[in-house]
Amino acid sequence: MRPEESAASTLRKRVVEAGLEQALRETVTKLFPEISEPFEGVSKVLCVQPHPDDCDLGAGGTLADLAGRGVEVVYLTMTDGSRGTTDPAMEQERLAEIRRREQEEAGRVIGVSRILWLGYPDTLLPYTPEVRERVLRVIREEKPDVVFAPDPWLMYEAHPDHRVTGLVASEAVMFSPLPLIAREVHPHVVAVVAYYYTARPNYFHDVSGTFNRKLEALSRHKSQFESVWPIVVEQLKVLAAAYGAVKGVEFAEAFRVLPFSLIHAVPLSEIV
Repeated sequence: MRPEESAASTLRKRVVEAGLEQALRETVTKLFPEISEPFEGVSKVLCVQPHPDDCDLGAGGTLADLAGRGVEVVYLTMTDGSRGTTDPAMEQERLAEIRRREQEEAGRVIGVSRILWLGYPDTLLPYTPEVRERVLRVIREEKPDVVFAPDPWLMYEAHPDHRVTGLVASEAVMFSPLPLIAREVHPHVVAVVAYYYTARPNYFHDVSGTFNRKLEALSRHKSQFESVWPIVVEQLKVLAAAYGAVKGVEFAEAFRVLPFSLIHAVPLSEIV
């Protein structure tokens, strides 16, 4: 019997025993070990965020842990955050400056190497090929092993900047290896996309040792969290503790991790 026939036979047997979804999940997990160990051997990650604070909020504990291990962490901020306030007396230019400074301070706490800014107006990030190509160029120039991005398929996500950021980041990762796109920048293959702000996590990263550093970084975003800080801390602790229980640790952050091979025309991405 040929090896592929043996594998198919084994899979058919497992489908009968455990059901189609479970059998396929087990198979894909074996084929793509990076789903369960997405940061193994990684030297550089790029976190794409809609606004200044999203990488810290969605993945700050994990990014601090990676930075502490010597991984280079780079942020790409899509918008200027100039409308993220409930204060009617605030001016957009001033808020953009405040939020840039806050993110730079928070980044130092996390251990971020560089923060890149595309500068689109807050709440008005366009979903266009031009925006996607700008992200693609950053990916090719930075050459990360892993790209973090907000999950654009999060149900009930009302903020368009979040949806657009997740979509253009995903598309840029997919198109980055194609040499006929943006010819002047050398193609690059991203191994893994890690979606934060997801309701369908398949990977939980232990942040027990860096959770307090995440909180310290978020405390630097005073324009966003100072007035509601106790509530923010409580919510983050409850969620991190729940994710930690899944992994058997004190605190964890959750991601939907997809290897490059599963981000286009592969129904298995829904199963893993």
